[in-house]
Amino acid sequence: MSYQGTHVAINLNNLKSNLNYLKENLEPSTKIMCVVKAFAYGSDPLIIGKFLEKNNVDYLAVAYTNEGVKLRSSGIKLPILILHPQINDFDEILEYNLEPNIYSFRILERFLSKSKKHPFHLKFNTGLNRLGFKIDDVDLLNNILGSGNNIKYLFSHLGASDDIKEKAFTMGQIKLFDTISKKMNNKFNKVFNKHLLNTSGVLNYHDYQYDMVRTGIGLYGYGNDDDYNKKLKPVLTLNSVISQIHNVQKNESVGYNRGFIAEKDYKIGIIPIGHADGISRTLGNGKIGFKINNQIAKTVGNICMDMLMVDITNIKCKEGDMVSIIDEKNQTAEEIGNISGTISYEILTALSSRMKRIIIQN
Repeated sequence: MSYQGTHVAINLNNLKSNLNYLKENLEPSTKIMCVVKAFAYGSDPLIIGKFLEKNNVDYLAVAYTNEGVKLRSSGIKLPILILHPQINDFDEILEYNLEPNIYSFRILERFLSKSKKHPFHLKFNTGLNRLGFKIDDVDLLNNILGSGNNIKYLFSHLGASDDIKEKAFTMGQIKLFDTISKKMNNKFNKVFNKHLLNTSGVLNYHDYQYDMVRTGIGLYGYGNDDDYNKKLKPVLTLNSVISQIHNVQKNESVGYNRGFIAEKDYKIGIIPIGHADGISRTLGNGKIGFKINNQIAKTVGNICMDMLMVDITNIKCKEGDMVSIIDEKNQTAEEIGNISGTISYEILTALSSRMKRIIIQN
């Protein structure tokens, strides 16, 4: 932690704690799939993936095939689900022994032209209205797939499991998934394994674990609920330093487009992190502050691509001092999301891969 520069710290102790907490909410027989898409929610997929494999999770999941190839090429042997394969991906999927989500007849046709034996997961749309077959497609799927021996899991995706006001909608999705699963079992004359619950589903709909659950944001310390957030620990923190200090006189401007005009004399700190690193331009001009020596320094002017400016007029500090941008308790990704009008997912996944990653582990 002595590195003097912008860096993302990945706390593997917290990751282990979150994994254990989520497992405590599962039946002993329920498998767990850990989602490491989008650079493992802004951290590092290889660091996270290898750590999870050592901690005996059952599956990894990513959005796109190139993410799965990178994991497999690093030596990870766990099954890896590709959640959104594209039409030209199946040669690589077969070469790297990845498991695709088959979600449409177009994708199914291309996949079967490459292999009729390779395992896959079959996705049904139960109301989220993104990817997936519908219940009326079951008969045709049976005609095309015959015995269905290469269907490893049936699955769907809940759209509002974090929102108690949408419980009726979520239960409708669960009921439809049950109906689809029974129809598939009857048509194919076999019982398929299933997964449905995401992080909020695990925490709010414990009775519908089926054979496996998927967890993403919960692993990284966010439960979409204040009560759950108290039991989860953010895995990522983001820190930077004061690169330079300027004395800005009254009527001088700071930053692009003269975004700040000093109405008095100021002391300004220059921080080497900007909107190319995931700090949104919406956070400029005093919208947010970052902690320097236990005091809050508000942004000044517009956020630049590679740096931002903060007001340190009343803060005792020097060049090289650390700046805390995202931390575990006082300014989490969720709190920054609230300020920005977005969610923790976007704050985390926007963290640029060009920033150095540092591992924290006992």
